[in-house]
Amino acid sequence: MPDTQGGESLLFLTDEQLRQGIEAMFFAYRGFTADPDRILATMAYGRAHHRAIHFIARRPGTTVNNLLGILGVTKQSLNRVLRTLVEDGLVDSRVGTSDKRERHLYLTEDGAALERKLSDAQRARMRAAYRTAGPEAVAGFRKVLEAMMDPDLRRKYYAIREEDS
Repeated sequence: MPDTQGGESLLFLTDEQLRQGIEAMFFAYRGFTADPDRILATMAYGRAHHRAIHFIARRPGTTVNNLLGILGVTKQSLNRVLRTLVEDGLVDSRVGTSDKRERHLYLTEDGAALERKLSDAQRARMRAAYRTAGPEAVAGFRKVLEAMMDPDLRRKYYAIREEDS
């Protein structure tokens, strides 16, 4: 007989069990973003700023077009975010050497310090959750997240992971 507490027979989840998973995801996301949101609020920044800072930190020198593809936002909304980050001295936008139309993005020292503060808060929360859940649950959680991604986003995710290897 399957364990009905947490290890349901995964092929036969009820609508109620799926609803509980959806709600858990909503509340987990609130927790995951809560610490950075508090930090960003003191600077009048939001999650779009956080996402831009995160991916610029992960890919120093990334182009605006590459960042558009990763974030899946409009050029207009990204330009608003980047303009603020550049004006506030957190991001440096440099003209491309081979193509003068390209803009390459780098975090400044202040931008890198903010990124560390934001990611430290999220890493602490993730580390604590992973310790509580254990290694098998961590691997299973990653598989679930990857399976939930749209195929084109999954390919981008895998490409980013591969670049880091």
